[in-house]
Amino acid sequence: MNYFEVFGLPEKLTIDTAALEKQFYTLSRKLHPDRFASRPAQEQEEALRQSSLLNDAYRTLKDPILRTQYLLKLHGVELEEQSKAATDAARQSGRLKKQIVPPELLEEVFELNMQLQEMRMAKQMGEDEPELRRDLMTAKDAFDARMVETQAELEGLWERWDAAMETNDESAKAASRDAMVALLNKRSYLRNLARDVNEALE
Repeated sequence: MNYFEVFGLPEKLTIDTAALEKQFYTLSRKLHPDRFASRPAQEQEEALRQSSLLNDAYRTLKDPILRTQYLLKLHGVELEEQSKAATDAARQSGRLKKQIVPPELLEEVFELNMQLQEMRMAKQMGEDEPELRRDLMTAKDAFDARMVETQAELEGLWERWDAAMETNDESAKAASRDAMVALLNKRSYLRNLARDVNEALE
């Protein structure tokens, strides 16, 4: 069973989280270990397995970003950021995981990396660069604003995906899926940039 099936939900991205929570607690009570204390070991193990699946499903589906990533994975897309293989390879080589720079951010990212390098060098030499600090704060505010925009765009794509699911429009589903992948990669990249700026400003 996939996580949507656990709750008897269609593979849609706009869900009633209050109803999801209510259903989660109802199902949790049915699978509570106390109910299986006097049952054979095999039944106890099965209840424990189902309880674990239920917890994972709830944790994933209640979070809109995790829900989107999970749905994409069900449809054959594993984002680079979530890829365990990519994480393991990066860990073994000691290098950072490669991330694709969204084309519209190329120029800004180049400029930001220069500023971050300057700030790190200034910190190493024990110097403070108020103007550079201001520039980095401005850049961080811009990235934060873009993150908010990205969220709004993503919500629009959820609606498009759900509509395509209802009409079983495969081409519309594929277009929504590809747009969500690009947007989630952009969101991940923006979040990492904001993190890099925060670290440089500390």
